[in-house]
Amino acid sequence: MAALDGSEAPAKLKGKYAAMLVCWLLGIGCLFSWNSMLTIEDYYVYIFPHYHPSRVLTLVYQPFALGTIAVLTYNEAKINTRLRNLFGYALFFLSTLLVLVLDLATSGKGGIGTFIGVCAMSGAFGVADAHVQGGMVGDLSFMQPEFIQSFLAGLAASGALTSALRLITKAAFDNSQDGLRKGAILFFALCTFFEVLCVLLYAYIFPKLDIVKHYRSKAASEGSKTVSADLAAGGIQTSLKPEAQEDPKQLERLSNKELLLQNIDYAIDMLLIYVLTLSIFPGFLSEDTGTHSLGGWYALVLIAMYNVCDLIGRYIPLLKFLKLESRKGLMIAILSRFLLVPAFYFTAKYGDQGWMIMLTSFLGLTNGYLTVCVLTSAPKGYKGPEQNALGNLLVLFLLGGIFVGVTLDWLWLIGKGW
Repeated sequence: MAALDGSEAPAKLKGKYAAMLVCWLLGIGCLFSWNSMLTIEDYYVYIFPHYHPSRVLTLVYQPFALGTIAVLTYNEAKINTRLRNLFGYALFFLSTLLVLVLDLATSGKGGIGTFIGVCAMSGAFGVADAHVQGGMVGDLSFMQPEFIQSFLAGLAASGALTSALRLITKAAFDNSQDGLRKGAILFFALCTFFEVLCVLLYAYIFPKLDIVKHYRSKAASEGSKTVSADLAAGGIQTSLKPEAQEDPKQLERLSNKELLLQNIDYAIDMLLIYVLTLSIFPGFLSEDTGTHSLGGWYALVLIAMYNVCDLIGRYIPLLKFLKLESRKGLMIAILSRFLLVPAFYFTAKYGDQGWMIMLTSFLGLTNGYLTVCVLTSAPKGYKGPEQNALGNLLVLFLLGGIFVGVTLDWLWLIGKGW
């Protein structure tokens, strides 16, 4: 085994673009299964017409995701990141496979039993997401900002990819229950294959890239215990810097509470971004936008536009002169997004589909842009173990924002009846 203390210059290391590609693919795998479940909700609405699946499945998913990430964040410093991420991707694979098996076993028939089974798999997706998203964001927070940006772009790409596939399957298959079911089966078959690919990429490719080994070794030399298994998988034996061996205080790190207090504005930023987004997407866009000339395509087009613009927004910060790094500027921009609530309400009531598509696109664009700005700015200036912990804390607030958002999403039903 080679020994590495993290002192080698990153500029001399190979694998940056390969690492960015792997991060992007792992980002897709993190939300591919869940986005597929969201994207085929017209199928679930068809077979479960009385259960509001577009809202219920999201509401089931979130408590499992939030509860799991809370436990993992609290114990972040003691958790083996490699086992955490591999468990998450393996759970995505098994849950996706079970959704597929459930549909095949019931021949696409509805009923409360089948719906409970689908909800159970939605909860499993939440547990898997908490393992992977927190684990990966924490792990990448002490590497180059381009890595975490690529992972976050992959999260959005999974939504854009599923939306594109859904539009293709809707055009390819007739709009009967059987046609919708064929599309759903195709989705989950592709997801099952892709989750296996993610397990293999994380287990055998990512830990062996030179630049990844460099940053993990650097974090280990600063006292991180979460990277040991990944370093071993890459053939690296960790060793402390000589000055750290002489002065153990160099290995001390800020507690989670101290990190949170120093970055409370970033945490609130993440919370508010997703409270606003999930109070509108996907439930409102799926059920409450009225009848328009696009007919059954309307909700799919809205969700597709959101996902594509979310993906575009996550690449804008790569242009340094367009990246917003001011903490005050980020807070003002995030608070300003809440003007979208009355905008969506009055557009749904009085506007035409063009205005709704424009608003939905802006919602996605700002969601992706602000997410990347916050998660790439916050970790700067901290040691590796602290950056890992801060990444987990911010994902906790992100998932907390999603939970509050999907709960508030039910308020759109007030006055409409069930």
